Amino acid sequence: MARDQVQVIGRSPASPEAVWAVARDFCGHWHPGIATIRAERDARGSLVRAFTAHGEPTLYRERLTWFSDSDRSLAYTHLEGIAGVDRYDARLAVSSGERGGSTIEWVADVEAPDAARAASVCLGTRPIFEAGIDALSRQAGREDKHQVSVPFLSSIEVEELSFGDAPCLAMTITPKKQGPLCLFLHGIGGGRANWLPQLAAVGNLMSSAALDLRGYGGSTHGPNQSTIDNYCADILRVRETLGADRLVLVGLSYGSWIATSFAMRYPDLLAGLVLSGGCTGMSEAGVEEREAFRVSRLVPIDAGQTPADFAPSVVKILAGPNASDTIKAQLLQSMAAISAATYRDALLCFTNPPERFDFARLNMPVLMMTGEHDRLASPAEIRGVAQRILAEAPKPDVRYETIIDAGHVCNVEQPAAYNRILLEFLGKLPK
Repeated sequence: MARDQVQVIGRSPASPEAVWAVARDFCGHWHPGIATIRAERDARGSLVRAFTAHGEPTLYRERLTWFSDSDRSLAYTHLEGIAGVDRYDARLAVSSGERGGSTIEWVADVEAPDAARAASVCLGTRPIFEAGIDALSRQAGREDKHQVSVPFLSSIEVEELSFGDAPCLAMTITPKKQGPLCLFLHGIGGGRANWLPQLAAVGNLMSSAALDLRGYGGSTHGPNQSTIDNYCADILRVRETLGADRLVLVGLSYGSWIATSFAMRYPDLLAGLVLSGGCTGMSEAGVEEREAFRVSRLVPIDAGQTPADFAPSVVKILAGPNASDTIKAQLLQSMAAISAATYRDALLCFTNPPERFDFARLNMPVLMMTGEHDRLASPAEIRGVAQRILAEAPKPDVRYETIIDAGHVCNVEQPAAYNRILLEFLGKLPK
């Protein structure tokens, strides 16, 4: 097996935003070499472009594997059309130029049975990339393709539902629709009410529900210390109770860790996975780090305090620097509503992970988001995990976005920006 790479770097006087507004349209007809192009979806909902080039009958097909408006980058893999290659993965990125304007980088990694064929494919790719970069520069700024119309409702009918006694689980649900159920999972300091703006938006598109985890809100504790398997069992109960075939899990922080843990166990039950402000949790931390984290967080509880007592100091960490007093009050209210027993139970579960995640098990589209000012799950950390999923998942379909001007609870601080990205992601999934 021979490997080769082609890299083309170009510069444009147009701004990165203007160039990316054209380049982000994966199925757009902006490359001069393309004769016809159409958008397709595979069985998972991943975006595929099928196109022909001027002067030849070959149909080429490429699947989008990575997308990020925040980073102004996308990546794709070849599916059909190039003879004699075993792998062809490409990445396009737009960044700010050193002296203004933009830098456009287009790279392809090629694997072929022999060095001559790999080199030949790279040689043929170079002028294609050069022509594409030139076209991006010329077309940038002609029109704003960035604004995507997505369904949004400011309010929607919701219903409170509680069921079972092992433990009792409480949810807020929207009217039932065909297709997957979108289930929202809150963080250690939150509750289902944190997801009301998302329920209002997503409920117009698909069935959705926000769950109070064990011990939170209207849900009761189980008979023993909660484990990740207990949480996964609760998700399965929700699925059965609401009559859903498949799920889209949307998590925040602790909820993201639970959602990923569920994906490790039941990947075929998920139509999509959305992870906000977290993913791996303590699953990759050493014993000493986990113990230090647990002890430090339990100090006030062991001293007889409740979460309401130390909620103000926690909110200072959770909220972004520009969070309004209203947002801070909402976060404070969520934290203050938690009992000491619930906080201890969740913390002990979080700091006793049973496994290190194997991202090769993720066979569904994944969206990862985090706040620009998140102190607990920084953009660098979450972007790094997203890139690991891109590298390790068998057929990756990964999107990463930074929510501007938001802290840890990014869905609460910037609901409009969060909802726009979430609805774009959900809208592509098979119904």
